[in-house]
Amino acid sequence: MKKIDRETVQRILDTAEIVDVVSDYVNLKRRGSSYLGLCPFHNERTPSFSVSKSKNICKCFSCGKGGSPVNFVMEIEQISYSEALRYLAKKYNIEIKEHEMSDEERERESERASLFAVNEFALSHFESNLYDTSDGKEIGLSYFYDRGLTDASIKKFHLGYAMEQSDDLLRAATGKGYNVKYLVDTGLCIRTDQGRVYDRFKGRVIFPVFSVSGKVIAFGGRTLKKDMAKYVNSPESLIYHKSNQLYGMYQAKPSIVKHDKCILVEGYMDVISMSQSGVENVVASSGTSLTEGQIRMIHRFTENVTVIYDGDAAGIKASLRGIDMLLAEGLNIKVLLLPDGDDPDSFSRKHTSSELEAYIKNNEVDFIQFKIGILLQGVENDPIARSKVIADIVRSIAVIPEPVTRNIYITECARRFDIDERIVSAEVNKQVKSLIEKAAEKRLKKSAEESLDRLEEKEEEETSRREKDIETALRNAEDSSGPSAFLRKFEKGLLRYVLRYGMLDLCDSVDDDGNISPVKVIDYICDELRMDDLTFTNPDVLSTFNEAIKTSKEDWESDRSRNEAILTEKRAQYIAEGVAHLRESETDIATIERKEKLLMETADSMYQEGMDNFAMLYIEKSLSSHPDSAIRNLTLELVADKHVLSKVHTKYAHIETDEERLGELVPRAIFEYKDAILECRIRKLHDDLKRVASSPGADPQEIRALMEAHVRLQRLRGEFAKYLGERIINPRK
Repeated sequence: MKKIDRETVQRILDTAEIVDVVSDYVNLKRRGSSYLGLCPFHNERTPSFSVSKSKNICKCFSCGKGGSPVNFVMEIEQISYSEALRYLAKKYNIEIKEHEMSDEERERESERASLFAVNEFALSHFESNLYDTSDGKEIGLSYFYDRGLTDASIKKFHLGYAMEQSDDLLRAATGKGYNVKYLVDTGLCIRTDQGRVYDRFKGRVIFPVFSVSGKVIAFGGRTLKKDMAKYVNSPESLIYHKSNQLYGMYQAKPSIVKHDKCILVEGYMDVISMSQSGVENVVASSGTSLTEGQIRMIHRFTENVTVIYDGDAAGIKASLRGIDMLLAEGLNIKVLLLPDGDDPDSFSRKHTSSELEAYIKNNEVDFIQFKIGILLQGVENDPIARSKVIADIVRSIAVIPEPVTRNIYITECARRFDIDERIVSAEVNKQVKSLIEKAAEKRLKKSAEESLDRLEEKEEEETSRREKDIETALRNAEDSSGPSAFLRKFEKGLLRYVLRYGMLDLCDSVDDDGNISPVKVIDYICDELRMDDLTFTNPDVLSTFNEAIKTSKEDWESDRSRNEAILTEKRAQYIAEGVAHLRESETDIATIERKEKLLMETADSMYQEGMDNFAMLYIEKSLSSHPDSAIRNLTLELVADKHVLSKVHTKYAHIETDEERLGELVPRAIFEYKDAILECRIRKLHDDLKRVASSPGADPQEIRALMEAHVRLQRLRGEFAKYLGERIINPRK
């Protein structure tokens, strides 16, 4: 197995744009200089997932997850660092250069890559069968043509055919070197108790299921025979969880975002036929009951859902629970009932795109109107049955999380049934209270079960933690720089400047010969720590700091030169285009010269801004995509901004940025850190003094020595505090 080389990794990191990557999974809306959307990592109704285009990172300020494009892909797809790089390389058409991996690196690679690879091979094999074999053409392709599908639709959804032979895929895959284990683990093949392995989908037309990012994760197979189960689907696997997937979402998501609406149907052919008819914002639950995971996926892209039912009243009543789940997620629900005898597939094939869109627009109704109509069928004159319908509607209204929306539906329900609105409101409030109590009881029960399940594990962890605490306490007792916990915020404060501004020039240094050279923020901090022989005490801060130093030394010059060449070319192009435009649009020589001067100044300003931005983001960009999760997560924590200054504060006055105040902020952070170390040493001396003074037969000379040391440190700290108040360096202009 091979590893992606450093140059390719850097190309991927330079090319991948966080807004572009996250938009594949979340519907983002611009908010000032950032973008906001619903977090894909936890269930929420109010957007708290922030994406910064300038920093090229994302972060959820509720659950804390996020990171660089690489980290985001790792988290959302649950894949390794290497797999995430390959995913982004494929997305941006970047050619991967590799070198041989070490045994240790090879062991770390996830088996998920093998499962995806097997599925990709199967997808290609099934597609090839459909068009390149006589059985595929005569059976599979004929079936799709009979259902009215075009070649464009067949290829868009990657439909295929599995040969009748029970080992066709098995032989083809193993012949290419794929492991039987992964064929069985993905469900493409079945292993009997006797050890025989055979193809799951033999003799069926194939409907691949894609993740929202476009990876094939499962398959559905439909038989054309009458004496077999009509559909066979892939089982759950490491890469496929049916409750979190919707058929067609990968193909539909651009249209869902564009129209700000998702149309929900039931089966594979419903999705494909509607898409072929021009209504592309359609997905299917694939014959299963709607799940919370599927609903959350929809909510990431839109708040508006239209559910399409055929004319089967019994089937509709059985699936109404799905509407309540959609309501509970805070979605706006409309329902469309097709004419008797039609389903979305057949109805789409009978109508043009404009007719289909017009029918949906003119016939979709609010869920209450629809639900009342369905539940009242045949019981309009039965008071008891009517009261049950009202109770059912009330339960649906109660799950709506937004109080204003609930009140609107309460009013509508009271009007439709001609009953006092206060009665409906009281019943809804009773249901809301009951739901809250049940949810609390469910959480309590789940917590209790988890506590019991993890009791032994917690006891082991507690024992291990106590042992580590003892080791840490002993280590801190010997460490003159004091407890790590107390120093942590000061160490993180210094590290933050390293990550965010490490490669910016802070001040000038003059050597003995009078030569002046710029000093970068990271070098200034390193020199100050080295001068007093100080080392960070928190392991994650220290490892991140060391990695930042390594990053600043290894490839900075070559990367900076490459960026300088790109900006120089852009500057020249900008000037050439600007000059050409001036020569065409202006005739006065003086005006041309004046505007050319302004053009040059603008070009120089753009060039310098590009160089400064590259330097400022260099370390944080590298470490926010680091393979080590501890380094990656700490970097994200320190570089992510939650708050942005309001325009009210910046409209009439210039607000100094941290970059402009580095000459003040960096030295102050260093001296605050050193002051904290002095505090730790004073505390330790104080504790030693108490211990010695209270011990029997205390040595007066030892007590005197400790007191003198204590006084010296206190005096030093006083002088230090005065120095801290005065010490500000002149920033480099």
